[in-house]
Amino acid sequence: MPSFDTKNFGRIAFETRDTIEFPRGLPGFEDRRRFVAIRQERTAPLVFLQNLEDPGLCFITAPVLAVDPRYRLKMSAEDREAADLASVRRPRIGKHVWALGVISVRESGPTVNLLAPLVINLRSLRAVQAVMRDSSYSHRHALPEPAEAVCS
Repeated sequence: MPSFDTKNFGRIAFETRDTIEFPRGLPGFEDRRRFVAIRQERTAPLVFLQNLEDPGLCFITAPVLAVDPRYRLKMSAEDREAADLASVRRPRIGKHVWALGVISVRESGPTVNLLAPLVINLRSLRAVQAVMRDSSYSHRHALPEPAEAVCS
């Protein structure tokens, strides 16, 4: 089983088959493409996406349905193709994909990006940040309660 030294979690062991791949990277981190999801009972429902190329790069995320149980995901054909979902016209959260909102921690309080969720194909673990055009969702949706941050 491979392992990786991280800034925030120390040495972590992970299964290679559990590696999430962003073929296009993420905006601002285009060369960082391989991640592993870290979930801890004490910080649920938070999911920490730890990059496997940079020990200090970790995104704090939350499942979009934990923030908004009626969340409606829309993906462009280009994003579906990048996430290996070209044959799925309307990917469903929980059935086809896992959708996570990136959390930002500011002085005014934590917010979550519901406008451009990280969408992970549950079968292949190929992923993309899907920017939803013509959406009423915000990239700074207020969280109802402060999230406990572990990564910085």
